[in-house]
Amino acid sequence: MSTSISRRKLLAAAAASGLLAPLAKAAEKAVAAPIRQGRLKQSVMATVWGQNSPFNFVQRCEILSMLGFSGMDLPQADQIPVLADHGLVPALMVTGGTSFQQGLIRKEIHDKIVDATHESIDLAVKVGCPTLITMPGERHGMSREEGADHAIEVLKRIAPYAEQKGINVCMEITNSKVAADNRTDQVFDDINWGFKVCRAVNSPRIKVLYDIYHVQIMNGDVVRTLHDNLDLCAHIHVAGVPTRAEIDDSQELNFHFIAKQIADMGYQGYVSHEWRPTPGRNALLSLASCFDILVV
Repeated sequence: MSTSISRRKLLAAAAASGLLAPLAKAAEKAVAAPIRQGRLKQSVMATVWGQNSPFNFVQRCEILSMLGFSGMDLPQADQIPVLADHGLVPALMVTGGTSFQQGLIRKEIHDKIVDATHESIDLAVKVGCPTLITMPGERHGMSREEGADHAIEVLKRIAPYAEQKGINVCMEITNSKVAADNRTDQVFDDINWGFKVCRAVNSPRIKVLYDIYHVQIMNGDVVRTLHDNLDLCAHIHVAGVPTRAEIDDSQELNFHFIAKQIADMGYQGYVSHEWRPTPGRNALLSLASCFDILVV
């Protein structure tokens, strides 16, 4: 495939899968119609492309731009100029110093976390990324209360620099029910834990990443909970529940309704697709149709 992808070629590539007519028509509407973004700024994680995607990074940026996306999550620093060439923003990047295993709740690495986060904030400013993600980490027997105290302590050290530079630093929730994700010991598996930490830090730049997939599994009531805590949410991820596949009517949540509610709340951040294409479905068709679901 050439490095330049026209709308017609994009639609042809999507239709080549021979999917059911309703899905194909939805994709055709999303791809062939004039670009419309609606009231939400949409971004993507790399998961949406599926395994063995035929598209290189430049082509992915062309596709996202054609469909009307605004950004991309977790690009590499050297990929930022390519994003900019296609009118896309690095919507979310990772701070240094933390991982799903060793995170904010580990006092012994707090100095490392602070230094690495300051460096990440500087990079975010340089490349125009509004939000960084940081990980609270695994408990290994630590109580959630002690973990919260440790997270609050280090985030209070990070907050002044984040405020000075105008960059959000957010913690990502996960769930402890789906063993396949290998994250059953995370301290932040209840959205209210994250809100409690943010309120204790009391900084406009310390927030959570509101991942609807994880929140629905662990807490439910995703719209009301977001509405009541919108000021503490810097970034939103979406994926179908229960399978983490497309956000269409094969899943239990009505994401078009959710998108309208988010927009009506006045949310100004990015809503990022983190679903994984269902095996046997064309990932490009899924991307086009799922984008359209969130256009409100």
